[in-house]
Amino acid sequence: MTVTKRIDRELRQRLPRPAYHIARRTYYDAMKLAGRSPGRGRLLPDFLIIGAAKSGTTTLFGWLSEHPCVEPAVTKEVHFFDYNWWRGTDWYRAHFPQRSERDAFAREHGRPFLTGEASPTYISHEWAPSRIAKVVPHAKLVVAFRNPVERAYSQFQMSRREGEEPLESFADAIAAEQQRLEPEHARSRADRRYNSWPLGCWSYLWRSDYAVQVERWFRLFPRDQFHFVATERLESEPQQALDGVYEFLGLPPYENDDLKPLHVAPKYDPMPSDVRAELTEYFRPRNERLSELVGIDFGWDS
Repeated sequence: MTVTKRIDRELRQRLPRPAYHIARRTYYDAMKLAGRSPGRGRLLPDFLIIGAAKSGTTTLFGWLSEHPCVEPAVTKEVHFFDYNWWRGTDWYRAHFPQRSERDAFAREHGRPFLTGEASPTYISHEWAPSRIAKVVPHAKLVVAFRNPVERAYSQFQMSRREGEEPLESFADAIAAEQQRLEPEHARSRADRRYNSWPLGCWSYLWRSDYAVQVERWFRLFPRDQFHFVATERLESEPQQALDGVYEFLGLPPYENDDLKPLHVAPKYDPMPSDVRAELTEYFRPRNERLSELVGIDFGWDS
């Protein structure tokens, strides 16, 4: 374990979560000010957790970062390939460890560590696949998918909590989604620099339509560059699910000490049964298509 990772782990254990994040951001800002080229001598990611939003990526990234052969980015969600593309690759490199740290680790442990980040909006972003193919074409891509009905409702609840969704009814929000997002999709496809706020906040069904997203990624990357894991399996069999990720990344086996969820949303009212029934039928053929594409039955319709 590197000195940086050991200090980070001690701070995470001793400090309240808000204070820990402030300390980590302060350290990162200081590193950026240390030179005119903050990415000089730094690595690019070996792996990316690319989605999906509201599917447990915070927990997955936190657990994965505990592996002694993983040195994560200084922040979980760098959002370079979607929102921060204009900042350039040197800015992106500044989020990752020094190449010299990896070399020292390899000399001590007989193998290098891996580094990566997790930005769950990459999976649905129009331009993220082509940008990743350009900068890190061989990065391994990890995807967490949650039952699309539950994911959509969770995103609605988050948008309501954060004051981004004026509609009080989930049924009204999904009924309005297509009309709300149509012009945003058109502008996003036409202007690579455009970052749409509505696409981030009101995309309940669109972000849950996983098959369409996967088809777009498969045009640029082979199937064996992806590892798909169901959020439900992360909850029911966390160590077994993690073991699959470790194997995919080529990491040695590791027994995590504590596999509690790292981010739990506040309680909210259950989804109306009629809306749930409607969405279950809406997503059924889409789930079947996803299963055909990735070769996995996620069990959401059983």
